[in-house]
Amino acid sequence: MSDNFDVEVPDIPLPEEEKTIEIEDTFRGAFKFAIIGAGQGGGRLAQTFWNMGYKRTAVINTSEQDLATIDMPDDRKLLIGTGGAGKNPAVAASLIKDKKEDVLDFMRRSFGPGFDRVFCCASAAGGTGSGTLLHLIDVAIELQQSLKTTSQKVGVVLALPKISEGQKLNANAYNVLRDVFALVEKGIVSPLILVDNEKISTLYPKLAVDPFWDTANRSLISLFHLFNLTSIRESRYTSFDPSDLKTILDSGLITFGATPVENWKDATGISFAIRNSLKKNILSGGVSIETGNTAGAMIIGSEEVLGQVPQVNLDTAFEQLTRILKPGNTVHRGIYRGNKPGLVVYTIIGGLGRPTDKLAELRKFGNVIDSAEPWPK
Repeated sequence: MSDNFDVEVPDIPLPEEEKTIEIEDTFRGAFKFAIIGAGQGGGRLAQTFWNMGYKRTAVINTSEQDLATIDMPDDRKLLIGTGGAGKNPAVAASLIKDKKEDVLDFMRRSFGPGFDRVFCCASAAGGTGSGTLLHLIDVAIELQQSLKTTSQKVGVVLALPKISEGQKLNANAYNVLRDVFALVEKGIVSPLILVDNEKISTLYPKLAVDPFWDTANRSLISLFHLFNLTSIRESRYTSFDPSDLKTILDSGLITFGATPVENWKDATGISFAIRNSLKKNILSGGVSIETGNTAGAMIIGSEEVLGQVPQVNLDTAFEQLTRILKPGNTVHRGIYRGNKPGLVVYTIIGGLGRPTDKLAELRKFGNVIDSAEPWPK
């Protein structure tokens, strides 16, 4: 008997394999980030990243109506429900559990290969964002592990509500912030960036309702983008390089600040600007800058100004930032020539401690009874 196992296969139409599409940002930065936004608030944040050129960006929602408000291509939108979550995180959590594989495939298609880290964006107050965030983080971890990305940590951009938004939304925000920071302490989430709408409303008190969200999101994300752009640029003075940025991105809770320097000729003018920058950072008001253990400070000025500013004034400013932070900290420095007049100081502070005051505030106004320790009462 012949051992011939060859089979004559007829011509059968087979589906073509889905080709992997390389997705590129519209700019060259130090790192390639993939962005996923959940819910209306997270979708707005993701859209801001998209508009700045981060093309590995996608959004999901439980509400078709809310999803339609996001100005991004339809193939970057995924509907995982029909009628929304009604500010109920449990509803959204159940929906994303059922759609986990769909979400994973959607993120894989939207991001392509070759990115460094996923960022999950959400509002802590709404039902969809707060209910899906922890599950999205799990999906992002699974995706990063399968692709062997350069970082296995997942970034989170989390918007916090105004106190006036009511008990239910403050309670949602408390529960999410508590759980996400627990992941920060385990080294799973980093960086965590908080967008505190209560703080932003005090920074822009005259801002109308229509441009509020766009201004709030751009204020934060443009600073994030600046550090990603600039850290890959050479400087004839002092460079803030990609390894400096990665150190800070891996440090947990971070914040940003920016302020122009008017009296740069004065011995303490730049130092004053740094202090002012930290007071006006776009972060939760319940976090202490003094708990930070790593930082970056970039001074960007016109060629005219940099040709005149005394070096000792710059050194004094950098040294002051070192004194403000937690003992044993590291401050990474950068001095760059910019295309705009004047001098501006940009700061990024990392390794910040638990936001206990903000958690206490959300817990109080959310009327949350939480036996979990060591969270504040």
